[in-house]
Amino acid sequence: MPVLISLAMLAFSVVTLIDIITREEGQVKHLPKFGWVLIAILIPLLGGILWWAIGREYPERAPRAAATGYPAAPFVPKPVDTRTTEQQLADLDREIEAERLRAEIARRKRERGEA
Repeated sequence: MPVLISLAMLAFSVVTLIDIITREEGQVKHLPKFGWVLIAILIPLLGGILWWAIGREYPERAPRAAATGYPAAPFVPKPVDTRTTEQQLADLDREIEAERLRAEIARRKRERGEA
């Protein structure tokens, strides 16, 4: 059992040191990184607890709705297209024809010099 506790403390200390070293300077609070490394090495358990509690800056969380406790932007299902395949194809044909007519009008205006 003492071996497991020692291994757990060693793993905690190593993870803490890696996290301190890989943080950018702007993500470290209250002391420079070197100070946190010294504390984590000299006082392994307490230094690690202090680092995770007050020395590290965590990313912002998404705001929650005040009264309900649900996220501010709940899941919104995508709209379902209820048209049949034939209706969709007919709509596409109409769009293609309308684009063809717009291109024809633009071509004729260019030919007459109205553009």
